[in-house]
Amino acid sequence: MTSISKGWLLAGAAFFVAQASTSFAETGGDVAEQDRQYLPDGIIVSGQREGYAEDDGSSGTKTPTPVIDVPQTITFITEDQLEDQSNRQLGDALRYVPGISIETGEGHRDEIFIRGQETTADFYLDGLRDDAQYYRSLYNVERVEVLKGANALIFGRGGGGGVVNRVSKSARINGFEAQFDASADTFGAFALSGDVNSTVSQASAMRINATYEEFDSNRDFYAGHFIGISPTVTVELGPATTLTASYAYDEDDRMVDRGNPADGSGPLRGYRDTQFGDRDFNHTLSQVHIARARLDHEFSANLSANATLQFADYDKAYQNILPDGLRNSGADVQFSGYRDTQARQNWLAEANLVWEASTGALDHMILAGFEASWQDSSNGRANAFFANGAGGTSNRFTTPLADIFTFPAITLGAAARDRHSELEVLSGYVQDQVDIGEHLQLIAGLRWDRFDLRTVEQLTALRGDRVDEKVSPRIGLIYKPSGHLSLYASYATSFLPQAGEQFFLLSPGDAAFAPEKFTNYEIGAKWAPSDKLFVTAAHFQLERTNTKGPDPQNPTLVALVGESCTHGLEFNLVGKITPAWQANIGYTYLDGEITSTSSFGAEGLRLQQLPKHQFSAWTRYDFSEQFGLGLGVIYQDEQFTSFSNAVTLPDYVRVDAAAYYTMNERLSLQVNVENLFDASYFPSAHGDNNIQPGKPISVRLGVWVKI
Repeated sequence: MTSISKGWLLAGAAFFVAQASTSFAETGGDVAEQDRQYLPDGIIVSGQREGYAEDDGSSGTKTPTPVIDVPQTITFITEDQLEDQSNRQLGDALRYVPGISIETGEGHRDEIFIRGQETTADFYLDGLRDDAQYYRSLYNVERVEVLKGANALIFGRGGGGGVVNRVSKSARINGFEAQFDASADTFGAFALSGDVNSTVSQASAMRINATYEEFDSNRDFYAGHFIGISPTVTVELGPATTLTASYAYDEDDRMVDRGNPADGSGPLRGYRDTQFGDRDFNHTLSQVHIARARLDHEFSANLSANATLQFADYDKAYQNILPDGLRNSGADVQFSGYRDTQARQNWLAEANLVWEASTGALDHMILAGFEASWQDSSNGRANAFFANGAGGTSNRFTTPLADIFTFPAITLGAAARDRHSELEVLSGYVQDQVDIGEHLQLIAGLRWDRFDLRTVEQLTALRGDRVDEKVSPRIGLIYKPSGHLSLYASYATSFLPQAGEQFFLLSPGDAAFAPEKFTNYEIGAKWAPSDKLFVTAAHFQLERTNTKGPDPQNPTLVALVGESCTHGLEFNLVGKITPAWQANIGYTYLDGEITSTSSFGAEGLRLQQLPKHQFSAWTRYDFSEQFGLGLGVIYQDEQFTSFSNAVTLPDYVRVDAAAYYTMNERLSLQVNVENLFDASYFPSAHGDNNIQPGKPISVRLGVWVKI
């Protein structure tokens, strides 16, 4: 993006805020100071635990709204729960969220299924899109939010099954606090982390989070490291204006492990530790820079605005030898390989205005905003070739099944793919949350998106260009018999252009088709029996339409005829059941299938990686101020590894445990046991022949020091 474009972008955001000040500064009303915070207050390293419950629903509305008033299923994993479970990466934390299945992402990227919809792009950081394919650490994250169901009004394109939002730790003007922790497990992996917050002046503060982590596991030859550093600054520019700036650098460098092949209709067993790859060739390196500045301003007690500018640079390369499947009645394994490179730069600007007003007997909270983004992406691929002993090479290598594999010399061929894309998105949205009397609330809004995508395959000069303009509605009705109970019904849509979620290539054929559409219907109930305990239940139906498939009138042609449908039930209890006992317990029932033949498969096939039943529970009980125990259970029903429905991941139960001992207000010890009963299980897959075995029992010892 040119410097002139950036200048106009900043000027536009400033003009938006200035116009709001001129038009609305005289409006009246009383709003509590804490309700004006759009990003949740950070929980800085302090002695007081906040627990597992969370009441902030602002990510679902872009307004200061309690979660009980958001007509959508939202699941939280708070900082306390992340620490209690010793979770350091996003994928591990999401295993305790029903409705989510974990994909074995290529190059160890984050890849998940939400309500049956696969995604590598529906990830957000403080409500802003973070859509590249990479591994996300939690060292600088205060909590994780999973907002389920299509909702383009707030999040834009994609997000068919929902989105995952990480809330960053930010600098707070509250003196000096620091926390350092170290942990190591029985495989030899270890991590060192620090979190320091310091007030610089009466109006400013700085915070630095940093971590260094060494990877290891039961898998042969697996190793690597992660480095992360994230400074943030908060400055009060006046009594009503706050500037927050942040930067994060993440580096992930490790061996690539693509899992085990299938054995018939199930995963290959008996090779839990075996590396089905080449120890010298398999490798991934990703380097990510994200910088952001956000300005919040209160014009009056009932009018506020914010403007954010974010730049993100993603650079990732991974290469791997991976199993294609067993051959010769299971006696041999066939391998192939490739190297993949991805580079992306994102500029994103967003501005929001929130105005609370009354019209007669109706109270309104009105959101108006715009978002603009520019994205440049490149993707290259080269296939691996194996020396065949006769002076030539082959792109396949077959060898007897063994515990350790020896590979011939491996070389990379010429580029098989060299793609570049430029994406420009302009969005505007408006939303009104209306209080109708004491017991009824209505939320309704529209978002308009202009989606301009230009792609080229530089090896063949194949180009694909398309401009889409979409309007996405959202409407929800909330009935509150009391302040602690809400019943809701909602309707929302989202869309995904035919180029897919990463936009590396739009073929001329794809360019002829309108985007896919996601439609979410949901009814639910939310109950807060106390301010530390929250119970939710929901029934939903998610429809996906406009998927490409054979034209029924002429099977030699392609048309937008494909459809799929997922419906299910979800239940969640989270928070303090008693002063000494807290838990996060969830259950989801999911049923989904392809309802008309499409590019995914034939009508009637069950959606991939969609377990019918999922149950998870994590609980902690404190027997005294010094000593507590934790226990976790995950149950995941069987599921198909792909749309072929040919290979099934068996159902499994995994039990985790933990013990906590606080020696004094500054020092605490923690022991976490993963897979307490050493279950043999397969939690994730990437297609039919890259199936990841679960880790055997492991123990992690941690030490926390607070200053």
